Amino acid sequence: MSTTRPTTVEPGATELSSWGAIRLVAGREITTRLRSKSFVWLTVLLVAAVVLGGVVLNLASSSGPSAQRVGLTPGTAPLAQTVTATGDALGTQVETVEVPDEAAGEEQVRDGDLDALLTGTAEDWTVVVESGLGETLGPVLTTMARQTALADAVEELGGDPAEVSSEMATAQPSVRTIGEPSEFDPARYVTGLVTGILLFMAIMISGQLIAQGVVEEKTSRVVELLLATVRPWHLMAGKVLGIGLVGLGQVALVVAAGVGTALGLGLVDASTIDLGAAAAWALVWFVVGFVSYALLMAGLGALVSRQEDVGAVTTPVTFLMVVPYVVGVSVAPWAPDNPLVVWLSYVPLCSPLLMPVRIALGSAETWEALLALGLSVALIPVLVWLAAKIYSNAVLRTAPA
Repeated sequence: MSTTRPTTVEPGATELSSWGAIRLVAGREITTRLRSKSFVWLTVLLVAAVVLGGVVLNLASSSGPSAQRVGLTPGTAPLAQTVTATGDALGTQVETVEVPDEAAGEEQVRDGDLDALLTGTAEDWTVVVESGLGETLGPVLTTMARQTALADAVEELGGDPAEVSSEMATAQPSVRTIGEPSEFDPARYVTGLVTGILLFMAIMISGQLIAQGVVEEKTSRVVELLLATVRPWHLMAGKVLGIGLVGLGQVALVVAAGVGTALGLGLVDASTIDLGAAAAWALVWFVVGFVSYALLMAGLGALVSRQEDVGAVTTPVTFLMVVPYVVGVSVAPWAPDNPLVVWLSYVPLCSPLLMPVRIALGSAETWEALLALGLSVALIPVLVWLAAKIYSNAVLRTAPA
């Protein structure tokens, strides 16, 4: 049969003020977490993962196809602008290199320094390659050959080839669109995805720490000593404040590492993504989300006396976190204006995991973020009352020996 011990202060003991008691418990939690090797290594791994992810993304974005190098002899040197312009029109980057003579150019083709060599004259030229033009350079030189043939035909008919070429180069089809253009920004996608994953991990880990800490204190009977000086709600508030500050510092460090890496490597365009605002909002939402879920975790954690029972009793809260998290990382990055994403981002307990993703993706207006923040903050006093009620009634209740 379970037992419940009174929470009265022993004779001779001095009861601390509310703030003093909360600060005392918070300081104890901060010291304990900062001395924990697992916490330190987790922080290091998170920072390293964010920085390494930025480096990999930078390498992937800069590893596109290299420019095609085309050599030009003195006779074909006037074709330099035509070669590069034709390449640009076809989406192929072409770099022209002048060589002193045909023999020197052929030697560079054999050595692999040139992809092709144009010999002869600007009016009658020949392509020299190692084995074949290939699919990249072939269309460019084929188009040039056709333009040359067209110019010769125009000249034979008494026209001006230069004027015809100019009109052909500037001709554009008339286009009429009937739908909204689909704009996918990889940088925004990655920013939103990382924001959602980071906040979920930070809130989940910090909330679990609180639940496990409550059960650990009950198992070791430390809570009985603490409650001889402080009240139950002081103990709960101190734990939430202490672990919350440590978690906030961890998140701030990881966010700073991510923002610094993105700006340092030029991964984002500052004109399209305001990383500073996205980072600030991420920290704000971490605080709101952590407080909301931590209060529930602390209250539910007090219901059990064994560590192996923590997962079972906190499952409802975990489910509440998983639903908006899944929506935030699977739907929001691709469709931030999806009605499900938009409406869930206003719902308290869902907002901390969805609204910062929408902000990072640039799909949420400032008033939307403030409205969602107000609704979430308004729920916190209710959660404080509920969690304090559960915690006070259950924190000294232990399982039978």
